[in-house]
Amino acid sequence: MTSRAEQALTKIDRARSAHPAKRIRFWIVIGLVAGFYVVSWRLAGIDLERLAEGLPKLWYWLAQAWPPKLEELPLFLLRTAETVAMAAIGTTLATILALPFAVLASRNITPFPRLYYPVRWFLNALRGIDAFVFALLLVAAVGLGPFAGALGIALHTWGSSAKFFADHIENAELGPMEAVETTGAGRPTALVYALLPDVLPVFASTSLFWFEFNVRASTVLGVVGAGGIGLELKNSMDLLDFSRLFTIIAVILIVVTLIDQMSNSIRKKLV
Repeated sequence: MTSRAEQALTKIDRARSAHPAKRIRFWIVIGLVAGFYVVSWRLAGIDLERLAEGLPKLWYWLAQAWPPKLEELPLFLLRTAETVAMAAIGTTLATILALPFAVLASRNITPFPRLYYPVRWFLNALRGIDAFVFALLLVAAVGLGPFAGALGIALHTWGSSAKFFADHIENAELGPMEAVETTGAGRPTALVYALLPDVLPVFASTSLFWFEFNVRASTVLGVVGAGGIGLELKNSMDLLDFSRLFTIIAVILIVVTLIDQMSNSIRKKLV
């Protein structure tokens, strides 16, 4: 205890005796961070008085939500199945597209070094546009329904998955792959038989994570006409039918929780 106290006092003495320029930089950083949050508070329109006034309305709406409406439960389950299907198709398509782009975006194994930065920029563009925005654009292209939602999920997840895959490849041990190449095997063969078995469990775990995430995210794609349970959610909110809304939210929570539990169980076995 005494030695710890002495170490703490030593640190305090060092901080006090620090060069004035360092102290000035420290307080400048503190001021910039504080200024950032002050500006953010104003831009976000944070108003605690409005929150206090709105909470009673929220409690009133919650009271109106009971008892839940179960007459349309089969419809809600069908729309939820559409949501899960959108997430599954979108995530699978994204994973298939992400694998070759991850190789191109990995500095240590890319066969075309000149494409490294263009591919990285392309993937960053996909990651920077949310699936919701992609779905909004694709509804205009392919029409209303879950097809637009699945494509929107696929495009956004494509960029995100490929980036994660590429980062993991860049940090992977390349010794086994180089050893296979010394036997005369080509780069594709070395990738498949030496590198892929090492990174495949992480890739599978990452894909399952994105599936979980996309199931949750796709519940709101119906707001832009991309199908799924989000469409019924929007209709209930527009009609202020809180009993129906509560039932839909309950179904979403149950399904998402079950999928998360199953996915977590599978990911623990993979890693």
